[in-house]
Amino acid sequence: MCGRFSVQGNMFPQVSEAFNMPFSTETNSNLSPSQQVATITKSSTGFRQTDSVWGIKPDWSNKLLINAQAETAATKSTFKQAFASQRCLVPCNGWFEWRTEEGKKVKYFFEHANKLPLYMAGILFKKEHTELVTLTTTPNPKCAQYHQRMPVLVYPENTHNWFSATTEELNPLLLPVHEDIIKVSKAE
Repeated sequence: MCGRFSVQGNMFPQVSEAFNMPFSTETNSNLSPSQQVATITKSSTGFRQTDSVWGIKPDWSNKLLINAQAETAATKSTFKQAFASQRCLVPCNGWFEWRTEEGKKVKYFFEHANKLPLYMAGILFKKEHTELVTLTTTPNPKCAQYHQRMPVLVYPENTHNWFSATTEELNPLLLPVHEDIIKVSKAE
């Protein structure tokens, strides 16, 4: 998955209702790494919004890491602890990918087919959960035409499981969503 997604204000009421909490952030149609991202986390009293910066820079890395592969997040030392206990969801309207066509890079937007919010799976880092990495998985057939990875998207009916399941129980949630849920269009 590339490093861009969209957060638009029209989804805020739906996210607020889904998690029974106020959700609001700055609208950003081209959110990129190192920018602030509004996430949903769970505490003992319910869901809450936690604002984090997208990306981590471990001591061993020369670059900012924005994604972790879902298939290895539970076992890689960089992600293991956060994956086990600091999961979050990133509400968004969709994400962007680029594909080379006739020698030119063409930008595409991936959104919910019914214009509903999407919930990207993420994990938080640092004591105050101030840094975020999103999770990616193998793409469904539709998304595979554009990129070799796609975000892990958690269906609204699985959000409770996303926060409460053990790492072993999470495997079914780490698979790609059905391709009928995703609409792909050329971005302007």
